[in-house]
Order: sequence, then C-alpha cells, then structure tokens
Amino acid sequence: MSETCTVVIGAADLLPALERRAGGVNGEVLSFSDSDAVRALDTITKRRPHVIVLERLFSVSPRGTALINRIKADKSLRQAEIRVFAHDSDYTRIVPHAPLPAPLALDQRGTRRAPRVRMAQKVSMVVEGKTSALIDLSTCGAQVLSPIALKPNQRISVGLVDDVSQASFSALVAWTKFEIPPTGAEVFRSGIDFVDADAAVVDAFCLRHKV
Repeated sequence: MSETCTVVIGAADLLPALERRAGGVNGEVLSFSDSDAVRALDTITKRRPHVIVLERLFSVSPRGTALINRIKADKSLRQAEIRVFAHDSDYTRIVPHAPLPAPLALDQRGTRRAPRVRMAQKVSMVVEGKTSALIDLSTCGAQVLSPIALKPNQRISVGLVDDVSQASFSALVAWTKFEIPPTGAEVFRSGIDFVDADAAVVDAFCLRHKV
C-alpha cells in the first residue's frame, strides 16, 4: 500500500533546499543523494510514495533518466507523481506517467554488417576483465550489459569463454546507455564492434549458445 510520503533525490549539497520546496507536498520527506539512486529506488519500490521529487539537473542525467524509466515501467508505481524541481528557483515540471514506447531495435547504429544472434540467458562475455551479460552476438560485434562504465569510441578487451574454447580480442564501444534494471543493480547496456575477432570462433560460440 502506498504511504503518505515524498521521496527527494538530488545532489547532496542541494538536498536541504529541495527538502524545503518539497516539504509541503505530501507528508514525510525521505531524501537521497543522486549518487545513491539504487537505494532510493529500493525505498520507492517498498514504500510506493505518491510524490517523487527530482532535482532538475539530476533528472536529465543518465542516472536520472534511467531512474525515471525504471519507475515508469513499474506498474505498482502508477500512482507515483514524478516532479522535477530546481533547488534555487520556482521551476517545477511534472513528468508524464505515459506508457513507455516499445524498446528500440538492439542495433542502435543502423544497418548491421552481420546478423545478430540472440544469446541464451546467463551467457556472458568478459569485458575489461569483468563478467558481463551477453545479449546478442555476431562476427562483427555484440550487445552486453556491463557492470562497469563504458564510453563510446573506447577501445576495450573482450573474451568469449565456455567449456569448449577461450578467445580474446579487441573491440570498440559503439554506443552505451545507463540502466537500472528490476534487480536494482546499475548496469551499462553497450554495443561493441569487434576489431580482430576470429569469425569462425565467434560463429561456433553463437551456435553453442543461441536461444
């Protein structure tokens, strides 16, 4: 059941001003630093407040955008009103709680150079030494969910490892998007282009792990 409270999220030094603005909105005020978005989301999910206040600059940041999308995707939070405040002015904006559009095609860069193969659940790729969920794979590139931040045009090392073979090669990050999935753990969804991958090894890995 939703509670009479307001959740406020913004830069730590701006919270006092935001709290004063939000104090008359709806009962108890619970404040979180913008660097603590996951804990804030956990509180929002559990207490289901009627009002969620975001500081204006945070609301348009990658982390703020991911938080808004995560809230809007949760049917149990339909009653929550997302308000964007400026800490130093009367600026206020209400974020519409309309249904999210259908997800974009997995390839966010246009025509693919090779067919992408959807990977089975729990298949992973090693990215910069970190295990990352492998969403789809082709001889030219892949889409991954990485626990570490990746930046467009960044050169990275990647690896495909299973019980049959191990292969390491270089890649370039084509695009990246910050997300907060239902598990609450922050991840970076990224598309990567392979630089020197062995096409035969990649094709064989696709055949072993495709959906």
